[in-house]
Amino acid sequence: MSMDTPLITVVIPAHNEEGYIGDCLAAVRKAARRLPPRSVQVIVVADKCTDRTAAIAHANGAQVIACAASCIAAVRNIGAAHALGRILVTIDADSRMTEGALAEVVAMLRTRRYIGGGAVPQFDRMSLGIGVTSMVIAAHLLPTMLREGAALSGAMFWTYKSCFDAIGGFDEHLCSMEDMDFAVRLKRLGDRYGRRYGILREARCITSSRKFDRFGDWYLLKNYGQMRAIFTGTDRAAADAFYYDVR
Repeated sequence: MSMDTPLITVVIPAHNEEGYIGDCLAAVRKAARRLPPRSVQVIVVADKCTDRTAAIAHANGAQVIACAASCIAAVRNIGAAHALGRILVTIDADSRMTEGALAEVVAMLRTRRYIGGGAVPQFDRMSLGIGVTSMVIAAHLLPTMLREGAALSGAMFWTYKSCFDAIGGFDEHLCSMEDMDFAVRLKRLGDRYGRRYGILREARCITSSRKFDRFGDWYLLKNYGQMRAIFTGTDRAAADAFYYDVR
């Protein structure tokens, strides 16, 4: 799937994702079929992986970069630094883009009306607890989204590589909420050039509900203090307890 001058580079940050990375890469391959052959470079950044994540990624034709960052912002930036494509797409290893995603990204950017954007996230299962938690999270993010005009879609982003570089990528000082920060800064760059921050209209990002599977569908609401700490973006202990330290 790699080539010397791809149109798109897809960066996938991964930490012990052997149960998900195969499906993520299969979805990227399927989406790549909507574009000319050899248009998509795929980079998996294996962050402190102790399982078969890297081997599965290699077997699926991805370029694998090993690191020990323990910081999702840094992991994404490491992948972006190796990107050859003019267009950069990031998607989490436990998520799957739908079939038309890459073609829609190209089409939206070619209108020259968009600086980049995200995709509507959709959990792979839903329950009352997941739904209520999602609404509470949305309520926390709503003031920022209304003020900045940037919608959060943390599992998947897309923009030109030059625009990613112009805003300095993801903020490595943040251990959480780096996705909201990235969306806000990308939107502000678009404002300077008269381009909008967009959300894919047809394609979706199907993301794993595994955190709910692991902790329980009501966990974040029952542990509201931890959720508030995660929303600060700088509480490493709270972020690690919910992300890195659980596997």
